[in-house]
Amino acid sequence: MSKDCGKLHRMEHRDEVGFQINGLSHMIRWLTHQYVGEDGGHSGAGVYGWLIGFLYDNRDQDIFQRDLQQQFSVRRSTMTGILQAMEKDGMITRSPVPWDARLKKIELTEKAVARQEKFQQTIAAIEAKLSSGLTPQEKETFIGLCEKIRKSLED
Repeated sequence: MSKDCGKLHRMEHRDEVGFQINGLSHMIRWLTHQYVGEDGGHSGAGVYGWLIGFLYDNRDQDIFQRDLQQQFSVRRSTMTGILQAMEKDGMITRSPVPWDARLKKIELTEKAVARQEKFQQTIAAIEAKLSSGLTPQEKETFIGLCEKIRKSLED
């Protein structure tokens, strides 16, 4: 650190919406990554988390690689690599369907289901912590403002 460090102007970001959202996002991400499963794996955080959550929420339907590619807006080669790694880690199975041997149905293993259920408990605890200092009206206002910001970013 230079001797002139004391002369630097401190940037104040308190009134910047993006700075506040980014800070909250980092804090929430940090909290979700703190949970480590019994086998040493991160329950739902990281690369597989969103995929496992999607597969878990849609486990009553046949899900194929192309569905995941569309849902997560990724190329076929990217999804192939992710699914191969998940299969190697024992998180999913891929099995052919009777009507088309080229199609491989993707299903979660018991290991992945157990992790997802544990991670949902973690998310519920984080949500409770986030909401604990807010009144129901403040929470409703906050969510409304977030939706408004999201809409303005989509336009």
